[in-house]
Amino acid sequence: MIKRWPSPLELGMATREAYGRALAELGEENPRIVVLDADLSKSTYTGLFGKKFKDRFFDVGIAEANLCSIAAGLAAGGFIPFASSFASFLMCKGYEQLRVCCAYMEFNVNFVGSHAGITLGEDGPSQQSIEDVALACCLPGFTVAVPADEVATAALVRAAAEHYGPVYLRVGRPKVPKLYSPGERFSFGRAKTLSDGNDVTVIANGLMVSVACQAAELAERKGIHVRVVDCHTAKPLDEATIEMAAEETGAIVTAEEHLSRPGLGTLVAQAVAKRCPVPMEFVGLQDTFAESGTSEELLRAYGLTTDHILWAIDRVLVRKAKGAAVVSP
Repeated sequence: MIKRWPSPLELGMATREAYGRALAELGEENPRIVVLDADLSKSTYTGLFGKKFKDRFFDVGIAEANLCSIAAGLAAGGFIPFASSFASFLMCKGYEQLRVCCAYMEFNVNFVGSHAGITLGEDGPSQQSIEDVALACCLPGFTVAVPADEVATAALVRAAAEHYGPVYLRVGRPKVPKLYSPGERFSFGRAKTLSDGNDVTVIANGLMVSVACQAAELAERKGIHVRVVDCHTAKPLDEATIEMAAEETGAIVTAEEHLSRPGLGTLVAQAVAKRCPVPMEFVGLQDTFAESGTSEELLRAYGLTTDHILWAIDRVLVRKAKGAAVVSP
């Protein structure tokens, strides 16, 4: 198995911090970029932008619906807004404005949901966002991305600034391993293949990409060659890469810190059903809210670990073998 990630994985910064740093850099380059926050600029790291560009930074208070509406107005005026809050607040409280003021109007505006997934941890289910990617994907015209590390985040923030149209970018609270070297290029809708295994493919996004890489290394010791795909853009989905993985490995596992149904698992399953049906397994939250606890405790409790990916690989390979036995002469 040829792999592109460093081993052992080194812990890097949180994707929320990488977002804030990238935004502050972009502010130097483009005076049309403005930033809005909902009284969480320290947590979302947009405060880094606010310190450098006070006249282009707007804290609207705890009012996510207004945050989205104001961002739409700024986009209508020719600015390039980046509006941030916790993912659960942004998507659940601002959805009508996202739908009518931004998606329907096809405005050029970027939304960043921070502290996404269950690794928000002890703050509990009211603030853990397990459905934000699905909600964002339901908005016509939206591009939806979930970066895996600090390099991917910085690159996708820059891609959002250069892209015309509404964008939702999901970032997280905890520090995550470094997967990519500085300067790695990213484009919306173009997944990254991190290893070329031919037995099974694991398609993941966000922090689950590094978990998938660790699972692939463990599987390799058992003689199982795993292809790992970082599907950082949920919409538009890279269906060509998914089809190639299905054809060449014959089995797929998806992994995400989100509800699998609907989520990345559902999106990939639709592409597989349309292009090249193969056995699939899904690692993600299963129709449940999470409880309060540390990130590590929650990832274990809700099945988002290397062990759970390895068990899914074992299950899908059994189904793959049964299928081959049926069609063999």
